[in-house]
Amino acid sequence: MEVDPERIVLWVNGFAERHGEVTWAWAGTSMAPAGSSLVLAAADGATAILETFVPGFSSGSTSGSSAAKESAGLDMLTGWAEPPSRLALVLVRRGGYAVGRGEGPTLVSHKVGTRYVQSRTAAGGWSQQRFARRRKNQADGLVGSVIEHALRIVLASPSDALVVGGDKALVRDVLADARLSSLADLPRRELFDLPDPKLVVLERALRRARAVRVTLSEPDPEPDAAVVDSSTDV
Repeated sequence: MEVDPERIVLWVNGFAERHGEVTWAWAGTSMAPAGSSLVLAAADGATAILETFVPGFSSGSTSGSSAAKESAGLDMLTGWAEPPSRLALVLVRRGGYAVGRGEGPTLVSHKVGTRYVQSRTAAGGWSQQRFARRRKNQADGLVGSVIEHALRIVLASPSDALVVGGDKALVRDVLADARLSSLADLPRRELFDLPDPKLVVLERALRRARAVRVTLSEPDPEPDAAVVDSSTDV
């Protein structure tokens, strides 16, 4: 699940209310630095792993379950969960694209468009080679358009991090342009499960990019004591 950063303290408090005393552990993962993940382990066996875009707080690895440590953790949580302020967004799929700049939760500039790229095998007498060349030319045209819009809109001001989505190969081709090297080197959040890029999808990408990702594991509910074995001896 994804939780808006402004609501993360409320969510953590709710987790503790539902599952009992919580042990906190700030730690990194094999893919991210120390402080990028917060692991909550509750008394009833429930766990929640919280992952932020770029951690605003990095403490290595600490843990504790006392009220004092929990209070300190909540105080630090808001700053830790705060996402990068200035986000560059590049979404591209065969047939469409969307690029933009976000400042906080606001999309301040954007460009959304369509560009036809054939996606199925040609019918009739076309040779496979001719079809492949035409399809590649169309994809190259799409990539070129996205690059030009990114240069004009996304690079209009500095960005703190990059959000990408759509077709992985097309995104890779866009970012391979040397003029966009400053984007390729930024911290990145990938949203390749997004649908065809439209304005509403671009706005959704901005919100999701800013969110804290939560992996929740809850224990199976205890059997109801009132439920008894219905079998009878014969």
